[in-house]
Amino acid sequence: MVMTKDTRATAAVIEFVTDWSLDRFPPEAVSLAKQCIVDGLGVILAGSTAHGTAIVREYVQAGNEVTESTVLGAGAFSCRASSAALVNGTAGHALDFDDTQLSSSPDRIFGLLTHPTIPPLAASLALGERLGVSGRQLLEAYLIGFEVECKMAEAIDPSHYRNGFHSSGTFGTFGAMVSAAKLLGLDAGALAHALAIAASMSSGIRLNFGTMTKPLHVGRAAQNGVIAAELAARGHTGGGEALESPWGFFHVFTMGAGFDPDRLVGALGNPPSIVSPGVSLKPYPCGSLGHPSMDAMLKLVETHDVKPEQVRAIRFRAGSNILNPLRYPTAQSELEAKFCPAFMMSSLVLRRKAGIHEFTDEFVRSAPVQEMMKKVTTVRDAAIEARGFDRMRSIIEIDLTDDRTLVEEADERYRGGPEKPFTREQLHGKFTDCASLVARPDAIAETLARLESLEQVRNIR
Repeated sequence: MVMTKDTRATAAVIEFVTDWSLDRFPPEAVSLAKQCIVDGLGVILAGSTAHGTAIVREYVQAGNEVTESTVLGAGAFSCRASSAALVNGTAGHALDFDDTQLSSSPDRIFGLLTHPTIPPLAASLALGERLGVSGRQLLEAYLIGFEVECKMAEAIDPSHYRNGFHSSGTFGTFGAMVSAAKLLGLDAGALAHALAIAASMSSGIRLNFGTMTKPLHVGRAAQNGVIAAELAARGHTGGGEALESPWGFFHVFTMGAGFDPDRLVGALGNPPSIVSPGVSLKPYPCGSLGHPSMDAMLKLVETHDVKPEQVRAIRFRAGSNILNPLRYPTAQSELEAKFCPAFMMSSLVLRRKAGIHEFTDEFVRSAPVQEMMKKVTTVRDAAIEARGFDRMRSIIEIDLTDDRTLVEEADERYRGGPEKPFTREQLHGKFTDCASLVARPDAIAETLARLESLEQVRNIR
């Protein structure tokens, strides 16, 4: 049979994983990877304090497993590598504060793509600790897993997300598996089996947004990726052409719609997704689709010195790409609040902040928040919808008691994105804020210093 792009997806991934090394990535990609690792480790530490993470941690601890790898943050302990990846991966997405893959074209809806860092990072940290790898090896495994995860997510037909799959769970499994496979040194044959195993273990549905199970999708992705690679290393087998076969991942997970091979075959590393279109670091611990709108609200409140008692009504105008995932009209918990525009707007009016100290059950359920949320309505705006879904577009309108209406269009060049990236001070500030929930200031400073010189670390233990 003549090999075409349609029939070479699996082979292309295998060739990329086996052929590429850290030295083949441009310096910009390595620098961005270190920033994403700083960001990812920070949100893992903060997320270790979440109630859902505690349940997963206690579940693993009850198994009295062998001590291979460290569960980070609150209640640190050691267990087998795959279980450490599960807990750390769950923690990394528990606050919805981890980074976001960007869209490269209008038909790839912003939001359908992945939160790319945590699955390959959690897998690399857990397995890398057991193996005693260097900082360079960790960076290499992370970057290669990140790239495969992002390019696969770009390639699949967008119906995958629209039909209800959570891409961070489904593609995160492949990112974690690839990182683990690179650290284990799997050859092409074993990697082919690992891809098939990962395809059968890939999961996560959007029904669970706003619950403890959404972060569990990412934890299971990290765990399943490690398990798939470890099983393949031991000789476990899977079917051929795991990605492009009629019964393979791309066709089954889109009900036959398939994928765009040009976004995968020949595209891996050309350029790396972490460089272009890039990755977005989150300024707020909630669904990224609301972040430009939150900055727009904050600008209105601060510029006009809006007091809570002055607000009569708030309208959040956006397209369906934003309003459908941000699906809670009002919130009764911090988990629901992460996907609730009414809470996002209310927090900024009431406190002029919406950080880890605002996204708590206590604040969400407080009387001032509940009353303010009643004043917020969402409006599906046809004009915004017509502009496409590749950007997070919205308009915020505030009606005041003195009959004025304040209007602010969200800046598409949002904070944390490639066009308005975090400064070093902002990145370190976010890490410090997150890590302060579980670590002393001196330990935080030491960790940041080591992460910034990760290539020089001889053993990540």
